[in-house]
Amino acid sequence: MSELRELYQETIIDHGRHPRNFGVLPEANLHQEGFNPLCGDKIIIHVYENNDIIENMTFEGVGCAISMASASLMTECLKGKSKQEVQEMFDAFHQLMTERNHSVNDKLGKLAVLAGVIDFPVRVKCATLAWHTLKAALAHESYVVNTEESLK
Repeated sequence: MSELRELYQETIIDHGRHPRNFGVLPEANLHQEGFNPLCGDKIIIHVYENNDIIENMTFEGVGCAISMASASLMTECLKGKSKQEVQEMFDAFHQLMTERNHSVNDKLGKLAVLAGVIDFPVRVKCATLAWHTLKAALAHESYVVNTEESLK
């Protein structure tokens, strides 16, 4: 097993069992719910945004290790970023997951460890659920994000 595969598995297990930034965020001014009916993942993203900066972010929910790990890593990496930077990270992560574009790994930092998900296409929606949910929250959308409906 390659070192990258081992790191992927260790990271998924660690963040899946001990997610960072898990829980309610009382000062949040944005909330969004997401659902992956195929896997049963349910997530709520809480964001405190101030002047287009993500000052704080947490999540709640239940789901597979990949969805929990992806949400945990996402919240760690995006705190302190501007909405523009978040959009750029979303685009890079989406390219990695849907196009297998590894040239974006430098932009993703430690999120690049999730590249192992692309070897399991059925799990890509698990990994991207939190990201699509955050994107909808930042756009002030009122619908529940659903991985089986057209994602924006």
